[in-house]
Amino acid sequence: MRKILPVIVGVITLAAAASAGAQVLPNWNVIAEKQEQLGEKHGILLGAVEIDNGDTKLYADQVEVLDEEHAVATGNVVMTQANNRIAADRAEFNLKTKLGTFFNASGIANIQPPRAAAPAAGGIVVPQMTGQENDVYFFGEKVEKIGYRKYRITNGGFSTCVQPTPRWNLSADTVILNIDHYTFLKQAILSVKGVPMLYLPVLYYPTKEEDRATGFLIPTYGNSNVRGHSIHNAFFWAIDRSQDATILHDWYSKTGQGIGTEYRYNRGGGSDGSFRVYSLDEHEATYVQSDGSLQTSPAKHSFMVDGGANQLLPGKLRARGRISYFSDITTNQTFSTNINTAASNTRSYGANVVGGFQNYSINGTFDRNEYFGTTTDSALTGSSPRISIMRNERPLFGTPLYLTVNSEAAHLDRSTKHEDVLVDDRSLSRFDVTPQIRYPFKRWQFLTVNTLFSWRDTFYTRSLDPVTTTIVPVDLNRQYFSVSANVVGPVLTRVWNTPDREYAEKFKHTVEPFFTVQRTSQIEEFNRIVQIDGTDIVYGGTTNLSYGINNRLYAKRRAGQTSHAVEIASIDIRQTYYTNAQASQYDPRYSTTLNSQLPNNFSPIAANLRITPANTVSGTLGLEIDSRYKKLRQLSANASYNWTNRVQSSVGWNKRFFIEQLPGFNTTAALNQAITLSTNARTRDNKYGGIYSMNYDVLRSTMIQQRMSAFYNAQCCGIAFEFQRYNYGGLSYVVPSDHRFFLSFTLAGLGNFSPFNGALGGVPR
Repeated sequence: MRKILPVIVGVITLAAAASAGAQVLPNWNVIAEKQEQLGEKHGILLGAVEIDNGDTKLYADQVEVLDEEHAVATGNVVMTQANNRIAADRAEFNLKTKLGTFFNASGIANIQPPRAAAPAAGGIVVPQMTGQENDVYFFGEKVEKIGYRKYRITNGGFSTCVQPTPRWNLSADTVILNIDHYTFLKQAILSVKGVPMLYLPVLYYPTKEEDRATGFLIPTYGNSNVRGHSIHNAFFWAIDRSQDATILHDWYSKTGQGIGTEYRYNRGGGSDGSFRVYSLDEHEATYVQSDGSLQTSPAKHSFMVDGGANQLLPGKLRARGRISYFSDITTNQTFSTNINTAASNTRSYGANVVGGFQNYSINGTFDRNEYFGTTTDSALTGSSPRISIMRNERPLFGTPLYLTVNSEAAHLDRSTKHEDVLVDDRSLSRFDVTPQIRYPFKRWQFLTVNTLFSWRDTFYTRSLDPVTTTIVPVDLNRQYFSVSANVVGPVLTRVWNTPDREYAEKFKHTVEPFFTVQRTSQIEEFNRIVQIDGTDIVYGGTTNLSYGINNRLYAKRRAGQTSHAVEIASIDIRQTYYTNAQASQYDPRYSTTLNSQLPNNFSPIAANLRITPANTVSGTLGLEIDSRYKKLRQLSANASYNWTNRVQSSVGWNKRFFIEQLPGFNTTAALNQAITLSTNARTRDNKYGGIYSMNYDVLRSTMIQQRMSAFYNAQCCGIAFEFQRYNYGGLSYVVPSDHRFFLSFTLAGLGNFSPFNGALGGVPR
């Protein structure tokens, strides 16, 4: 009985204290060890104080209630609202608005997980926090709660890395933290594991529960021989769920600065697009050469536009558009860190509309492509426009014959500039129609025969003068017919049952010989035709015999509960005989034909090998052998490996061989030998990873480019870097090669981006 009595007395005391506190705070539930009434509405609550109203609770060692609205809490102050919590040494609290000021405070606020977001494109990683609940940790000398989920922090900061010791934080003189919306910082410093890494005078950080949020992205640092130090900044604007925009600014210590924007949209149903525009303003810069001399790059302004769009139109039509344009080729090739862009010498744009109506299909195209040989020499190709209408293959009057009709009307643009002056204009209009009748013989499964008869009529508005070989405004009409028969077989097959083999339960080998004979009638005035594309280089008055053999090996392999037959290896060998040796110079089926200036009744011998022994491994080998000199003209090999998307690797090698007697192969300038390599490896959770790629010119013992990227992603922060070496190959640029370095950080909940010039592309951050 003596042991129970103190407990009962304690409970009675707490109940009495709660009853007394209720007189001071009639709208709050109060628990305290002791309370003192100092006035009608003025009192002090002492010892393990707990007051609550709805979802708001306040804990402290002492709470002084000043009046109906104001209270001061001291000692181990903790306030909770739903999933939000603030701890402080002292707090001044408004009992009606439930707002207040907390001193030497820290807190945590919860952001609920959003709906899963669509993957970003174009190198932009939008600000998003998905897949788990996200918390914001904040601290400061003074934290003012100015809204239900809004705080003003003085001499403090915050982090979305909620660890016992946060790996990173952003500190600032002033922080406006608006949970589920944004955070605004002045004089912000990013610290990683206590080490200051980045200073920003102003930072807008999204803390929004949606899948994308408007805000500034983490800057990227870079350095290169040509551009000097660089800072790449970006602002992401989430316009709505179907469109967004990113505004970019780049600063270069040696050359100036650039601004750009990327706009993306997706309206659904196949209507989508993205466009990027960039403007680079460069000032004069001087570079030291290897011999100690100086070379000056002049001041200039340039721009680049890149993008594409798809749009559904009424009447079962679909429109597509594309553009890849630069105003200055030197800037394009020195500015870009993407090997494909930097090595490109082409700017182009175009649009296309396609559709089908019953048995007909229509295609309308406008395109322009300009190829640069030097900075002032270029060749233009394109069509403005090209319209084709095709009658799809259908039976002819219920017979076993099938009729197809192709027709085209086009204005073809072809011109050449030297030192920016037009020196050759081969543009013309062309009208072409080709009816074609096919008779298939398919009675026997092991042997198929397709017989084809076609007639072609082509009208040109310009032609070549046979004496001067110049373009003259004289019409030309070309007509010819062609008859061909394509025979495949007899197909020989053999099957091996291997039920005890782990690799496959059955193998099948097929041997498919093929033979094609084609007769093309004489084409009058062939030497007057302006040869622009494959339509114009048909050589007449010849019979061509094409022959070869296909070998295919299949394996029936088990995948889960079912088995599937897959091709694991194939090799095909082919050659063509021409009754007129001149025709060998106009056969586009062989990649080295157009480079050989010697007529030959026989084409090169071409062979292609493809192997896919497993889903993760594949390889190809292609070669062409000169039939006259029995020497290799060209050889190429490629192999790739893909392991569960964690390791992707590919290697390629190609070589063009020297043949002393053969024009086009007997000069060093016409030869090449190169190796390309690319490897991308990462852990399953994308915590660690790296990328390596290179292009090596074996013939000239020159490394064209090397790229090395690596990244590390922790639970709430990450770092990525990239090093590049690009050789300009003796082109007249300010330096022979450029060394580039880029560095980027990742913070939980805050997006990042790849700079416009392509750095850090493909690196998950």
